[in-house]
Amino acid sequence: MSAQGLEVIDRTVHLTHEWINELTERLDWTSAHDALRLMRATLTAVRDHISHEEAAQLSAQMPLLIRGMFFEGWQPAQTPMRDRNVDHFISRIETTFGASTEYRGPEDITTVFKLLNARISDGEVKDVRGALPEAIRSLWPG
Repeated sequence: MSAQGLEVIDRTVHLTHEWINELTERLDWTSAHDALRLMRATLTAVRDHISHEEAAQLSAQMPLLIRGMFFEGWQPAQTPMRDRNVDHFISRIETTFGASTEYRGPEDITTVFKLLNARISDGEVKDVRGALPEAIRSLWPG
């Protein structure tokens, strides 16, 4: 039992740290804060390119704190976006993410997708990838 008696909170904090630490390692970055910012920017860009149903199904497999970040600021009436241009997708992520001396470009976005491949069920990854425009899907290894 946790010190506060709130195991669900303790568990989601632990799982969130696992995701962030794993991404930081995969990126070979020193800043977990930057890794979290990149994950958040990538997840919200994906969210805005898939259906509401698919976003809900994807989020159900995320730790509660990451799920909150996934939906924060979401404007369902403006999604899914119809822009199929991969350069616009990357630019949006980079603008949302901001600056980092460790960021190397689209290969780091692909690393976020590799984390999702490891953390989300194969079936859900397949569904989300399939819902993305082909050009954007090319960043996400199958």
